[in-house]
Amino acid sequence: MTIRFRPLDPLKDAALIHAWVTHPKAAFWMMQEATLEDVVREYTAFAEHPHHEAFIGLVDEQPAILMERYDPAHLELVGLYDPLPGDVGMHFLVAPTDTPVHGFTRKVITAVMAELFDDPATARVVVEPDVSNKAVHALNEVVGFVPEREIQKPEKRALLSFCTRAQFEAAVGVTI
Repeated sequence: MTIRFRPLDPLKDAALIHAWVTHPKAAFWMMQEATLEDVVREYTAFAEHPHHEAFIGLVDEQPAILMERYDPAHLELVGLYDPLPGDVGMHFLVAPTDTPVHGFTRKVITAVMAELFDDPATARVVVEPDVSNKAVHALNEVVGFVPEREIQKPEKRALLSFCTRAQFEAAVGVTI
C-alpha cells in the first residue's frame, strides 16, 4: 500500500470531502450538517489562509484521507498553550468505508506523521482531539503522542497532546 498527499483543491474536491465530513462516522469533525457550499467556503478559506493547509491523501492513488496542517501559534490553539518554534498542528480524517481494513487507520496516521516530519522545520506535532474521542487517543499514543492536559476550546473540551520527531521515530521504529 502506498500513501501520498496532494494539496486539496477546494472546488474540485468539495463533493468528495463533503461526503466524508458529513458521514455519521465523522461526528468529531463537527460538520455533520454542512452543505456542499459550506465545505467549499470552509476549504477555500483554508486555502487562502497563510497558516493553514489541507491535503487529500491518496492510498494506492485512491482518495481516502483528509489531512489539515496548521500553525498553532496563529490558529486553533492561540492563547491555550505556549507554542514552540517548529510546532505544527494537525487534523486527519479517514474516508468512511463499508469494508474497513484492520490496521488501516494506524497506517494512515503513521503516514500523516511521516509527511509532517518530512518537513525539516517540523519539530513537534500538536493535536487537540475531543476528550471523548478514545479511538483517536489510542491511535495518537501508537505514533508517539503524549497527552499534556485538557483544554477548553470554543467548540469542545480537548486533549492537548504533543509528539516530537524523536517520540514518533521511537514509537514506529523509523528514522526520518
